This record gives sequence, C-alpha cells and structure tokens, in this order.
Amino acid sequence: MSRNLTMLTDLYELTMMQGYFKTGNNRTVVFDAFHRRNPDDGGYSISCGLEQVIDYINDLHFSDEDIAYLRSTGLFEEDFLDYLRTFRFTGDIYAIPEGTVMFPREPIVKVIAPIMQAQLLETTILNIINHQSLIATKAARIVYAANGGGIMEFGLRRAQGPDAGIYGARAAVIAGCVGTSNVLTGQMFGVPVMGTHAHSWIMSFPDELTAFREYAKIYPNACTLLVDTYDTLKSGVPHAIQVFQEMRAAGIPLHNYGIRLDSGDLAYLTKKARAMLDEAGFSDAKIAASSDLDEYLISSLKTQGARIDSWGVGTNLITSKDTPAFGGVYKLAAIMGDDGNFVPKIKLSENSEKITNPGNKTIYRVYDRNGMIVADLIALADEKIDGNQPLLLFDPVETWKKTLLKPGEYTLREILVPIFKSGQCIYKSPKVMDIQAYCKKEMATLWDESKRLVNPHQVHVDLSQRLYDVKKSLLDEYAKV
Repeated sequence: MSRNLTMLTDLYELTMMQGYFKTGNNRTVVFDAFHRRNPDDGGYSISCGLEQVIDYINDLHFSDEDIAYLRSTGLFEEDFLDYLRTFRFTGDIYAIPEGTVMFPREPIVKVIAPIMQAQLLETTILNIINHQSLIATKAARIVYAANGGGIMEFGLRRAQGPDAGIYGARAAVIAGCVGTSNVLTGQMFGVPVMGTHAHSWIMSFPDELTAFREYAKIYPNACTLLVDTYDTLKSGVPHAIQVFQEMRAAGIPLHNYGIRLDSGDLAYLTKKARAMLDEAGFSDAKIAASSDLDEYLISSLKTQGARIDSWGVGTNLITSKDTPAFGGVYKLAAIMGDDGNFVPKIKLSENSEKITNPGNKTIYRVYDRNGMIVADLIALADEKIDGNQPLLLFDPVETWKKTLLKPGEYTLREILVPIFKSGQCIYKSPKVMDIQAYCKKEMATLWDESKRLVNPHQVHVDLSQRLYDVKKSLLDEYAKV
C-alpha cells in the first residue's frame, strides 16, 4: 500500500536539513540503524519492515501542501522550501532482509547518501523497523514456546491503532504465526485469515445448543465451537459433542473442527475436554485456546500437560506488552572526505553499550559445518573475509576471549544486501508467506540455547581486526582531548 509518509518525521530532521542547506554541508555520509538490546532480554531479534521502508522511500517527495504547511511554521526560508520541491532520494541503501535472525549493534539498515537526504530518513525508518521487528521478535518467541502448536494472531482490537494492527499482524505471520484474524492484513499481504465466533453468538440464541447447531449448519467445514460461555465441562463440551454427533449422523464430513476455550484453568479444562472428546469418538477434534496468552504462559501450560492444539494470542503479542519498544537507533558512522574516501566517525558515551561502531560496514554471518550460527562479524565494507583462511574471532570488549576457526570449519554469508542504488530500488520484496518460510529456516540456524525464553545464550557479534583497530584509534584520539 503506497502512501506519502514524507512528513512523518520529527521536526528537528527538517531544521537540520535546512541547516545543512544554509551552510552548504551536503557531503555524502553513512548512517546505521541498529538496536542495542534484544526485546525481552532475548537471545535474538527478527528483522522486519523493509518492504514498508522501500515503499516510503519510493514515494519520498514534498507536495505543495507539505511546503505550504512548513512555510506556515515560520521556521523555514524560501530558498530551502524551493529546494524541497524537487527533493528525491538519490543514495544507496543496504539492509538485512526481512525474516532474518539478527543481533544487537549490527546495522539493520545502512544509508549512504548526501547528509540532507540521509538525515530526513532517520525517524521514519526507525518508526517502521522498530515496530515490525519488535512484533516479529515477540511472535517468534511465542511460536517457539508453542513448539509446533499453531499460533493465531488475534490482536487487532488491542493494537495501538490501525497501522499497528495491520503491520503488526504482518510481522507476526512473518515470524511464524499460522494466520491472523485481521482481514485487511490478509487482503493486503495474502496471508491466511482465521477465526471462529464470539460469546455474543451463543448469547444471542435461546440456548447454547441451538447456537452451536446454527453455526455448524452455516460453517460445516470450519466448525470450531466456543465452549466456555456458560459452563465448559457441564454444558459447552457436551453440547459441542452432541452437535458433532448430529453432523456425523447426517453424513457431514468432520474435518477442520473442534472447540475453543477463552477462559478458566486452561490446563485442567483442556485435559478434561480432550478426554471427553476422545471418549465420544472425536479424537481428531482440535482444541484451541486463547485468554491473555504469551510465551511464558504457553510454556507453562505445555509443562502442565495442557491439551491444546492451537493458540490464539492477542494483546500480549500485538503490543509486545512486556517490552513495548524495540529501541533501535540511527547513528552517523562516516563522512566522505575530499579524496572520496569515507572518514570514520564515532559517538562516545560513558555507557560502553552506547559507543558506536565507526565506518562504512558490512556483516558476515559465521556458520559451523552444520549450518548453525557461530557468531556475526562486523567488518569494513571494503574488507573481503577469505573463508579459505583461518578466522580469528575475538570479543571487542574482552579481547582476550578468542576463537580460532580453521578453514573447512566454517562458512560465511554476507547478510547486508543492496536495496537502493543511486536512488533506484534494485530489490524485490518477497511475498509474506515466502518470508515466513525463510524466517523458519533462519530460526533453525539458531541454537536452542539462544532461543530459550529465560537467560538465553547471547550470540557473539564481533569486529574484524581492521574495524577494531579503527575504533580503538578513534577512542584513543578522543581520550587525548
């Protein structure tokens, strides 16, 4: 869905642009968008939102109405407003493809462009990438906790507005949800939509049995009955069984059918319901559950032996309730010098986590012989890491921690790919369900120790020797000031 988001920005991006314009400072620069910590103190994140970033940049322009509004603020001069009339993005962008497992401190999006252009992109890139990567990461954790049980994204009514509902559902499906209740997301992105009925359906009929019969009559091939409106075990499940018996007696094939619970002790109730269904001869009936689920509750219910085949997850997924922000940032990493070479730049902080990695960079993913992730290696973009040579990995902070990989013990993959060249998009976004399949393969390269929900192993993100030396020299230089 294309729409002009050019004015979806913070004011200071525009005032800085005018400052650059007035001072004649429009050198080509490198900006990195990256995150410092994984959500939920997890061991990984999932990249998401690139397709919407592409749409945003492809439609980047200032309309007459935009310029008139900016003039009305009294902050912008006419020569700068005239410049905005023909403004277009002319730079290069590299990014980690959607659905890729990623880790803190490595560029998710790298922008190489004149500084006025690169500066403007900051807010919107972060808005899009932060939100969708957050929800995709949350969904991946929930899918992992379900351990094969299908996760249905049911959060639209609790999302923080239409966009959060639409694109949050998109991100959730990319990360492994089997479908969404959000019909517009299904229409826009070709993903499965699913749902049953509400308690109001039951309550609108004279009795529960009549409500079940009418629903089964209308949807015989998708008959999942909500059994907890009145009394799950004394009324709901027995009435569902009665309807299933009537359907079987009438010669109606029973497939894609079952019950759903939305309240109560899900472990106890689903075990009892499973026994009742099996005893009545409906062992293939599925049991779905909802009710404020998240990865921790799902994991606990599975430990308790809950008999749940699919899980409807709403609020805690679509809002990432316990970690409501991704925390991605956008930092200047290099400025082109008069000789055409990039001069590395670094941001310092008393908090070592906030010290940036300088220069024009790329990322190599390091795998073992079995295709499992060993580490990520951030290197300068003009470095070529030879996989036929020994590879020394070392912690960039605790440098005495080292691992030497011999040739044949590892393989490399560069995970930053070109998206725009000279302002033209050269990348075609895959369909959402294809991204989902790719994400599943990505998750399979991650060790279970890094996927566990509590106290996961943190994958190492190391620096090449050249990049480490550049960073150290800048730190030493500023230490003399």
